[in-house]
Amino acid sequence: MVKDSSGGVLPGVTVEAASPALIEKVRTATSDGEGRYNIVDLQPGTYTIAFTLTGFSTFKRDGVTLTSGFTATVDAQMSVGALEESVTVSGASPLVDTQNVRKQLVATSDLLSALPTSSKQIYTLVTLTPGYTGVTDVGGQYLFEAGAYHGKRGTKVSFNGMGVENSSGNSSYQINAATVDEMVLQTSGISAEVNADGPVMNVVPKQGGNTFQTILSGLYSNHSMESDNLTGDLRARGLNAANKRVKIFDEAASLGGPIKKDKLWFFGAYRTWGMAKQYAGVFWNQTQDQALTPPGATLRVVPWTPWVDRPTDV
Repeated sequence: MVKDSSGGVLPGVTVEAASPALIEKVRTATSDGEGRYNIVDLQPGTYTIAFTLTGFSTFKRDGVTLTSGFTATVDAQMSVGALEESVTVSGASPLVDTQNVRKQLVATSDLLSALPTSSKQIYTLVTLTPGYTGVTDVGGQYLFEAGAYHGKRGTKVSFNGMGVENSSGNSSYQINAATVDEMVLQTSGISAEVNADGPVMNVVPKQGGNTFQTILSGLYSNHSMESDNLTGDLRARGLNAANKRVKIFDEAASLGGPIKKDKLWFFGAYRTWGMAKQYAGVFWNQTQDQALTPPGATLRVVPWTPWVDRPTDV
């Protein structure tokens, strides 16, 4: 809402939202006869909002932070003066979305980087949301399903607004964690334009900018960083080994920047990750690669069995 110093509404005010997150730098709107304005489809980021009208001083509000799906209410009170005069208001960014009734959780890039999780996957939202449970198998491992909210299944998973479920409702796309900027989980008050009978998850990808930026990240752990409960009593009873992780790794590199400044940006990421496990009492035969075992051959076994899961995301 745009008003003058006496409280009267001001139509025809030019409202500009400027941010490095916009490829065109500035997006513009004009207030209507009731002094209202709307600027839609803004990328997540920090904005400066400027209000200009002939005969009035320019009014600016800086430090307005927008996250995915958040509608910020920014009002202006303009005073009579020249356009060259400027009134800048600095303060906390709006924290409450008074324009929407939906309930949602937004995991920003800063939050995802601070969380003690190994990657930025949709399962991270499961651990952050009260009442949300993941789908597990009989061994307790998470399956490639979005889970349930207070027992309600049917979660819709999307990447930048595009659905990535298969015909059974499970996620059929392995999201490259190196491309994730924000993740949003809507649990109630969801817009009717979304075809879902449960919560809605959306992963917002990173994007390029007018400057080149490279990000390298990685983690590594091996068996020397963990302990086991293999006691002397267990060894005396014949248990000589315990399950352990040989290594866990996650490596990623990304590059973003301009192809043509203020016109065309690019962003790309490469990630490789996996783990190697050692299972107690499971071995490979030395002759496993032979089609037939020769008569009288000694079937020796190797002392440990590696298993490596090494998917690559681009």
